[in-house]
Amino acid sequence: MVTGGEGRGKSSLLRMLAGDLAVAGSSLQLAGTGLQSQPAQYRQKAFWMDPRTSAWDQTPAAQFFQQSRRQWPQWNVELCAELVSALGLEEHLPKPMYMLSTGSKRKVWISAACASGAELTCLDEPFAALDRGSIRTITELLQDAAAHSPRAWVLADYEAPAGVPLAATIDLGH
Repeated sequence: MVTGGEGRGKSSLLRMLAGDLAVAGSSLQLAGTGLQSQPAQYRQKAFWMDPRTSAWDQTPAAQFFQQSRRQWPQWNVELCAELVSALGLEEHLPKPMYMLSTGSKRKVWISAACASGAELTCLDEPFAALDRGSIRTITELLQDAAAHSPRAWVLADYEAPAGVPLAATIDLGH
């Protein structure tokens, strides 16, 4: 868990860990794969999506999931379908992302993150703009991941979520 106030570097740290932000002199290894020597393979083992991105605005949610499935070889089709249902995304699948609310976009990103099977899954402010039922679903998923998953999950938010067991917390200050 990475906590901290606005502009303290939470998102930048996630981007760096996922191989999306280069840091001079850094050397990252993930499950035996080096970012500097095997960048494409490294990025297949890490998931991070900027929740504010507009890069997918013209893409229907269903197509985003199809493209994500090709990006992450460990993609879990069943889990993605379960999350689409649990988070109420079925009606949004044919819509371009720009038509979705902030909360619905975040549900799409989180569903993809969970289904990706990535060894490192980075979630930036995972509960922002979500309804109570969706927060409960994501909390339960994170609780289960903390208890059973071989994957590493790094969350970034202003404060640690209630009810989610954490291995460690990095506080970047407020």
